[in-house]
Amino acid sequence: MINDVSISYLIFLMPLIVFAVNGLFLGRKSDKAAAAFAVAGNGIAMVSALIVAVHYFSSTFAPQKAVLFDFPFLSFAENFAAKIGLLIDPLSVMMLVVVTVISFLVNIYSIGYMRGDRSAGRFFSILSLFSFSMLGLVAATNLFQMFIFWELVGVSSYLLIGFWYHKPSAVSASKQAFILTRFADSFFLLGIVIVSYVVQSFDFFALNGLTLAAFKKETIDLGLMVVSKADALILGSILIFTGGWGKSAMFPMHIWLPNAMEGPTPVSSIIHSATMVVAGVYLVARLFPFFAVCGNSLTLIMWVGAFTMVFAAVIACTQKDIKRILAYSTLSQLGYMMFALGACKTGDAVIATGWTASTFHIFTHAFFKCALFLIAGSLIHQVHTNDLDAMGGLRKKMPLTYWSSLICVLAIAGIPPFSGFFSKDEIILAAFQGHHYVVFGLAILTSGLTTFYMFRLFFLAFHGAPRSESVKQGHVHEDFFMTLPIVILAVPALLSGLLGKGIFEHYFVPGRLRVPQLVLLPHAEWIPYVAVAVAAVALLIAWFFYASPKAKVERALDESNRSALYKVVYHKFYFDEMYYAVVRQFVIGGIARVARFIQDYIIEGILAFCIWFIHKLGDLVRYAQGGNLSFYLGTLIVGVLLWRFLGQLPF
Repeated sequence: MINDVSISYLIFLMPLIVFAVNGLFLGRKSDKAAAAFAVAGNGIAMVSALIVAVHYFSSTFAPQKAVLFDFPFLSFAENFAAKIGLLIDPLSVMMLVVVTVISFLVNIYSIGYMRGDRSAGRFFSILSLFSFSMLGLVAATNLFQMFIFWELVGVSSYLLIGFWYHKPSAVSASKQAFILTRFADSFFLLGIVIVSYVVQSFDFFALNGLTLAAFKKETIDLGLMVVSKADALILGSILIFTGGWGKSAMFPMHIWLPNAMEGPTPVSSIIHSATMVVAGVYLVARLFPFFAVCGNSLTLIMWVGAFTMVFAAVIACTQKDIKRILAYSTLSQLGYMMFALGACKTGDAVIATGWTASTFHIFTHAFFKCALFLIAGSLIHQVHTNDLDAMGGLRKKMPLTYWSSLICVLAIAGIPPFSGFFSKDEIILAAFQGHHYVVFGLAILTSGLTTFYMFRLFFLAFHGAPRSESVKQGHVHEDFFMTLPIVILAVPALLSGLLGKGIFEHYFVPGRLRVPQLVLLPHAEWIPYVAVAVAAVALLIAWFFYASPKAKVERALDESNRSALYKVVYHKFYFDEMYYAVVRQFVIGGIARVARFIQDYIIEGILAFCIWFIHKLGDLVRYAQGGNLSFYLGTLIVGVLLWRFLGQLPF
């Protein structure tokens, strides 16, 4: 058991303190002081998380669960209350380490990246709020607490994506991310309401210990229909997953994530590696036993993840904006994680591999994806453009960045012994063991596509002749504060898979999950060879077109002779245009116009009539009380006569 609980509290308190102090005081007075305080605060949180992790995994207590504190927050009934607590188990401890390490390094990187920005103090404040929100989310003991921090993550991302609010594109991107994720969150909230009403608990332990058989004979009135409580739980599970569907930007709610690149690059890095978009995968992993017993929920999760995986990888192969390539890469990798969780279900049995593989990939992906975004930001900072067409020739001018980039690209490509190989191999195995052969084939295909577009980015950015005037003139250097986190992250990108495999196999064993009919299957030894062979072929193709002596890079980048299919993929299958058309023509032109008509002519018309009637009634009363004696006598006589006349009527 963890002896010093106060160390655990520091993990959460330090980012919150940094947010408050920088936001109210330091951020307004000194950007350097705000940056130093942010680095120090997040450094203390990181060290605290590492101490907790070492203490937890080295004790006999692991891999059990512990609730370090848990007190009622809001009571709904005598035995039904929402609580605020701190959950410690292998999954939450792993996420605490990932979030704090990434946050600490991103804060260091931001010292160089935000140098000279007049709002740097505000940036460091909001960045710490973002870290605190994600830490609260991953340590939540129940759905109610998770939803609170889930929304706080959304608010933080809105503030960071739209940080440069003087840019219309940043404002638009922040609003798009906020609205789309709020749309998905409305279903998440509805799912929480249904599930908690049926179970009379928000607690993860209670939800993960359910069996539908106990609820099949009971019914519940949902307003539109009366269904069994078992069916209500299945519906609730799908609605809860919809929240993760939007937060992790799964197709078709994916368009906000590439557009979120309008924020500063450190924001892109932390959103894509350790926070926000991973929250959807974490939600499914945390409630995995609950989803496993809820009908075909895992099947839906698998297909949503698998389609997003391929869809995003295809688009990434054609993009020229370096950050958008990495954004679609994140979508594809999230698809891997999501389908691995869904692929665990085969018939009535639940296979053990997918849950371990998905959580393992969360861990390895965080380091190399964070590094890749920081590398992209470093390149953009030197070349002053996101366009790969304007890069090239940076290998000798930025050697530390170059070698770190090579390590991270090999990791995401799944080349052994780099970290991505170990986790991605397990994900592909999960699809095969579950007899989901179509998804297995898509996973192998996507592995090749990932290698191709990542080495395409690598070769175009670092190899060949310089295609930018700043590079040609030698105005390129490696900033210390921006390069140091990149080099540090390259180490876990290389070693986290090899060193972490034993930890995950020992502590992240799904057999300890309370899942009925859980089975363990042996490893298919030939799968890694196939995956690596496909990746190697894709690497050679990328090298041939973009880095070989015979490569004609200018011709490869020329879009004048591209096919219609290429242009469709390059424009992301025109999903952005379709979304905007729907919003403008249907939402604004249809629903909003009808709502405006109702507002202007019905609601305000009724209000205007009431005002006119009260005004005229007031005029009548004012005239009646004008002090005219003859008028008073006349109305008195008329009133008496009317009273006498009405008294003679039969009614």
